[in-house]
Amino acid sequence: MPVSAQQTAPTDIWSTLARAVLLGFLLCLGILVIYPLLWMALSGFKTNSQIFNAPFDLPTGFSWANYVAAWNQGVRSFLVSSIVVTASSAACTVLISAWTAYGLTRTRMPAKPIITAFILGGMMLSPTVALIPLVRMMQSIGLYNTHWALIILYTAFRIPFTTFLIRAYMLELPSDLDEAARMDGASDRQIFWRIMLPLCRPIIVSSVILHVLFAWNEYLFAMIFTSDLDVQTLPVGLTSLMAKHGTNYAQVFAAMTISALPIVILFFLMQRYFIRGLTEGIGK
Repeated sequence: MPVSAQQTAPTDIWSTLARAVLLGFLLCLGILVIYPLLWMALSGFKTNSQIFNAPFDLPTGFSWANYVAAWNQGVRSFLVSSIVVTASSAACTVLISAWTAYGLTRTRMPAKPIITAFILGGMMLSPTVALIPLVRMMQSIGLYNTHWALIILYTAFRIPFTTFLIRAYMLELPSDLDEAARMDGASDRQIFWRIMLPLCRPIIVSSVILHVLFAWNEYLFAMIFTSDLDVQTLPVGLTSLMAKHGTNYAQVFAAMTISALPIVILFFLMQRYFIRGLTEGIGK
């Protein structure tokens, strides 16, 4: 046997073994993540007796009755409220944070370190501590029990973290681009919209996804600042639905599947941009 073949054979064995272990680990991890979602979706096609007597069997039929009933019992209203609150607060949060990060990194603003520390200090503020003053404030300005209350609160509490992400990304972008644009007569607004935002697209997409994951699943503010069924978002609405139809588990599983479906689809569609944004941000 040639010497080179003797040296490469053990390396190939260890490489193949390591690849097999990695694939096995990823396969187990995938099953752990996907199986609960699949079980929940299939349970929506069963009856209560099938769920209790054969919880791990496939449903005997694929009737959409439980999904239609859950949709008509209020999930449609909860879904619309969640979409309105999540989309509006995500747009407000990312735009305000990007503009703030631009001011802190690309302009000659005085006292930048103090302003940066003040904004980032917002990440230390616990929402629980501020609940009572916020309830009084929303009641006094007439926004209590409206979508606007959640949009304003989600935006306010997520701006520090999102500003931190976008600012870290902007700090590493070359300053020659905006300096050249400024010499050509471009204003700060034009530089922000036409140069900085396109360059920051990966971290902008990552920030949007992180905000959507937060706002879609947020429970504390949604429970305290909304009471009408037309205003409640999915986490609080599903709790109300479970209290009302707690014995009809098939319908509850159908409602939970409907609520999880949009966020799962969004993450699978955007995961490439999400991972790219985070890795480029870390790399910089």
